Amino acid sequence: MIDINNSKRVFKEYVSNYNLQDGKIALKVAHILRVSELSKKIATSLNLSEEDIKLAELIGLLHDIGRFEQVRKYNTFIDKISINHGEYGAKILFEDNLIEKFNVDEKYYKIEVKNYTENLKSEAILNHNRSKIEDNLTEQELLHSKIIRDADKLDCFYVLLTDDIKNTYGCSAEDMQNETFSNEIIREFKEDHMIDYKKRATYGDIWISHMAYVFDFYYKSSYIVIKEKDYLNKLTQKMNFKNPQTIQMAQELLQIANDYIKSKI
Repeated sequence: MIDINNSKRVFKEYVSNYNLQDGKIALKVAHILRVSELSKKIATSLNLSEEDIKLAELIGLLHDIGRFEQVRKYNTFIDKISINHGEYGAKILFEDNLIEKFNVDEKYYKIEVKNYTENLKSEAILNHNRSKIEDNLTEQELLHSKIIRDADKLDCFYVLLTDDIKNTYGCSAEDMQNETFSNEIIREFKEDHMIDYKKRATYGDIWISHMAYVFDFYYKSSYIVIKEKDYLNKLTQKMNFKNPQTIQMAQELLQIANDYIKSKI
């Protein structure tokens, strides 16, 4: 059995060890709680068993557990200049044995974890922030990897809309208004539907990579949320681009994304 109330209590105890007045810490706590609830809703929409619904909710609670040490040690959420937060979270849970405090029945380890380079690591947690889900997962590992990826990106849209551009993009709102797009990033969006983050050269490219999230959802219920919340249109409006060429291309990319959503609903 999974005692989700106990899991929430343990999670709150764990994060209490960090400075909850720190904006980065507070943002991540709120994000995790929302992702856990979104994971529950997606699992429910798929008519999964009660235990799988609880497992999805639990993975939502645990997926970003590595973020808190990342902030404490490096004061950033940028993996490329600090640590891979998915891998570090798996280490905290299954090498440092934090998972034991959550009283998760070991039978769920076959779903949630497996031996990986001789260490127990959560497959769903490891896969939530990769460019794509790894191959050769079991059916249930794949299921829960898909659920957490959808839930995580859904809440990323919420954060991008509600938080300051300075926090989410690393530039001022005024700088973003004057941004341009790289030709290669435009091509990747249109043709590959996948962005190579290493090729992003402008803050505008970062916006394109966020819009490209839409190509990486798995479930119809997730696309319905994106459409009902009007995330893509609102995120485009928030950037308030001023460069005429940028405005024209942004609208073109927005139309491609919205057409893709329609095809999935």
